[in-house]
Amino acid sequence: MKRVGYYFIKVWVKSALYLFFGKIKVTGLHNIPKDKPVLFLPNHQNALLDILLLVVDCNRKPYFLTRSDVFKNTFLKTIFNFFQMIPIYRIRDGRKSLKNNKEVFDICSNLLEKNEAIVIFPEANHNLKRRVRPLNKGFTRIIVNTLTKNPKLDIRLVPVGLNYKNAEIFPDQAALYYGKDIAVQEVYDAENHTSSVLQIKNKISERLKTLTTHIENEAFYDNIVGQLDMLEVEYLNPEHVNTTIRNLDAVENGKKLNSRLSFISKLFKGVFTLLNAPVLLLWRALLKPKVWEPEFMGTLRFAFALLVYPIYFIVLFAMVTLFWSSPIAIAVVSFLFVFNWLYVKAR
Repeated sequence: MKRVGYYFIKVWVKSALYLFFGKIKVTGLHNIPKDKPVLFLPNHQNALLDILLLVVDCNRKPYFLTRSDVFKNTFLKTIFNFFQMIPIYRIRDGRKSLKNNKEVFDICSNLLEKNEAIVIFPEANHNLKRRVRPLNKGFTRIIVNTLTKNPKLDIRLVPVGLNYKNAEIFPDQAALYYGKDIAVQEVYDAENHTSSVLQIKNKISERLKTLTTHIENEAFYDNIVGQLDMLEVEYLNPEHVNTTIRNLDAVENGKKLNSRLSFISKLFKGVFTLLNAPVLLLWRALLKPKVWEPEFMGTLRFAFALLVYPIYFIVLFAMVTLFWSSPIAIAVVSFLFVFNWLYVKAR
């Protein structure tokens, strides 16, 4: 029963994601082993949307390592357990809590021995900046812990590049790049533990820097992003963007960013705002001001739309039926659904 429930929720969330995003591009699914233990290692920008985008298309049913503080609420804990989320403890949760990670790593090892898949964000935090941050050692501890118990286990590491056109706005676009899997047995030597761990971290870091936009120079980060925006680069194509970054000095920057929307775009947006006014007012007045971190803006906007729009369509249908008729109500709701879909896809 749980498996059926998980499947239907996955289909529902996937459908909602493809309606919410103007475009979702997924590349490299053939790189995911189907019958081996896998550690998915994505970069982390956009809070829970990163997880949702990964799970609906990865062709596995992965477990997720998730920050422990979200498990404090009993109701949420039940939901997270249903979706196979495992708490991971960080220094900010208190130094004493770190000892709980030993049990967490044992759970992960047992899962890998059963050929399961696990998602862990090796950067250990999220940030909207277009760069790969230094990797945490947590995922290497899982590897070492597992191979200590089962030295011949064929663990595969799959780096995943998550890319967003502009994660802070709606509608946005996303692209996921699954890199070629790395066989841990080929890079890990138990007799040279420290060197092996460092090699694994470096290998994953370098792969991620090719699968997503990576701006190495933090001191000039804003300047580089400004130049990329002026050039109107395609952020969903990290290979092209990273090449552009390397050649910025040689690129002509005479092209100015056109920030003015065309008349048609403005009209399209105005009609969208008018037709969705109750939902937008509720979001902007009550929920948007309470978003505590910019990285959670997209996640909470998606969750809000997922819950509120079915209610909005039902209420709209009931009101139009009350004042006119059911056929007219069906036509109105259908028109609104199609118009919203076209608006999202055209942006």
